[in-house]
Amino acid sequence: MTIAKGRIDREGIVRFHDAKLMVWEEPKGQTPLGSAWKNTFKREVFIRVAQQLRRLGWACTVSPIDPHDVKHYGGKVARWAVERRRVCRKGDLQGELSVSGRCIEFEMWQDVQNGDNPNGGKYDFDKEERMTYLQRLEMERTRRRIRDYLCNVFTGYEFKPNDPKMGLIGITAEEKAAHDRRTSCHYKPALDHAQISMESNARACDGGTIVHGSKVWTLDQKGRVITGTAYYSLNNNWQIVTGRYGLTYAHTGKIFTKQPENLRIKRNSEQRRKQLERELAKAVETMNFERAAVLRDVAFPGNPALFNVWHDEHHLYHRAGFSGYTSQQAQAGKFTADEVRGWTAAPNKVIAISSMALAA
Repeated sequence: MTIAKGRIDREGIVRFHDAKLMVWEEPKGQTPLGSAWKNTFKREVFIRVAQQLRRLGWACTVSPIDPHDVKHYGGKVARWAVERRRVCRKGDLQGELSVSGRCIEFEMWQDVQNGDNPNGGKYDFDKEERMTYLQRLEMERTRRRIRDYLCNVFTGYEFKPNDPKMGLIGITAEEKAAHDRRTSCHYKPALDHAQISMESNARACDGGTIVHGSKVWTLDQKGRVITGTAYYSLNNNWQIVTGRYGLTYAHTGKIFTKQPENLRIKRNSEQRRKQLERELAKAVETMNFERAAVLRDVAFPGNPALFNVWHDEHHLYHRAGFSGYTSQQAQAGKFTADEVRGWTAAPNKVIAISSMALAA
């Protein structure tokens, strides 16, 4: 790449992320940033990015001042907000160029297909994956051209690529797991993983000891038993490589060193219980008491006495499975007497138990 003459001395980092280009500068001795530095940053970098977009065929204009912003924030603030943004478009691709403090962002999206958010593609996740092949090519071409331009014009600008992606056009699960371990600040090269500080961090739920690089069995998000190779991550979490492009993380409470019995049986009783209770709460809220009675009999066969649990310290109800809190009793978890007794035995918990009448 030819180096431009008369280059400008500025230091910064350029990154890509999901149809976005980001420029970040960390000026030394400039905290908080002075208005003079902000004006120079906008004039030397932000304006140049806008000019480069126009050269690449993008329409790049200042958005009109919103009367709503003028009314609520005042004319001066509204004009400042408009001056730091540019609205961009090229074919079906849309974009927004903005500057805020030390950072400049140019984000691209499309509203033609694959949208989920009713407010438009700008607010969708995975914008790059939602683009067509040609849209993605234009998006990639645009941000690469801007990246090359900035690194050419400014002497201290550096491009830092994101972590490699796993997949057909990326790296394998083994390579991804190794990369994640080696880029951790806890990594020990002699061990090829972080130091296992406690024996419990390597003790599986069946009592066996998990060995780095050994074959194990674990549960996926739906409670199915899967098998793979275990690599130590951190604390009681382990990487489980299940195939060429299969990588998941599991804690020791869901890892088996020996093959569990009845592999076809799903171990999802906890997820099932929470889902049934969510449906039960919806039925009661909509006054569909016939459905609520059916769900109650499925979730709690034998019609046992049920309770809500109130946390005195947080002044909230416990949710299903003692996972989270809620202020609404209708959304609170339902517990049997045995479950409540087991929970009250836990230390440092201040709770009160109240019986719950469920409509039938």
